[in-house]
Amino acid sequence: MCHIPVFCWISATVLEHMLRHKREEMPKTLTEMYTHLVVFHTKQKNEKYLGKEETGPHWNEESILSLGKLAFQQLVNGNLIFYEEDLKEAGIDVNEASVYSGLCTQLFKEECVLYQDKVYCFVHLSIQEFLAAVYVFLSFINNNENLMDKLQTNDKSEVTFYKSAVDKALQSETGNLDLFLRFLLGLSLESNQKHLRGLQTKTRSSSQSHEETVKYIKEKIRENPSPERSINLFHCLNELNDHSLVEEIQSFLSSGSLSEPNLSPAQWSALVFVLL
Repeated sequence: MCHIPVFCWISATVLEHMLRHKREEMPKTLTEMYTHLVVFHTKQKNEKYLGKEETGPHWNEESILSLGKLAFQQLVNGNLIFYEEDLKEAGIDVNEASVYSGLCTQLFKEECVLYQDKVYCFVHLSIQEFLAAVYVFLSFINNNENLMDKLQTNDKSEVTFYKSAVDKALQSETGNLDLFLRFLLGLSLESNQKHLRGLQTKTRSSSQSHEETVKYIKEKIRENPSPERSINLFHCLNELNDHSLVEEIQSFLSSGSLSEPNLSPAQWSALVFVLL
């Protein structure tokens, strides 16, 4: 992703702010990076409009959730540009200045297309995917609603929620939910949830659900899905701070005992992930 200009901008924005203030440890995952980006822009706009420095992110819950709903609805439909009716369906009033204040002006833009109505889009697909993940995560945590499960089964456990998200992403032939899944799983960690104070009305995070989610992802890797899906599942493990499969293959490499007959499909996938 370092070859993508927008991601370079995101990295530079976040790291410059963090190095200047030296308050927290540097982000090590994509979820941490994008969470810090949203927090940074929220604080920046609050300082601009309120005229004072904020000690913590003062979220505009309505704006974040409306944008997140729009992001998720359009992501599932495979849409990168939206029209006024799409915004209205997500609860966004395009005529209100508040829609474009705060965070939204930095992460959302409108364009005029010749002889057409105005079209809207996020400044980058990854921003749309992150906000979609925030919306789905908060819908589950705050309202016990699993948007990844169309049937809305009675099982509302964390593990079921994350498993259904993994299954949904794997079912997509285009991979349009891959990065979304990484963000969603990353948000399950308390270290990232602490930045969502003000949006999150409840806390639901346990080591058991984390371990079971990691175990489920490893099972899916062993089922040997397509190379693209398999590599994304390794990225998901990275967002969950689990590096066991990668460390396993690295020990093979270090010992010089790496040989084709001894490698399982999961280890082959891990090798590809390491080499990439």
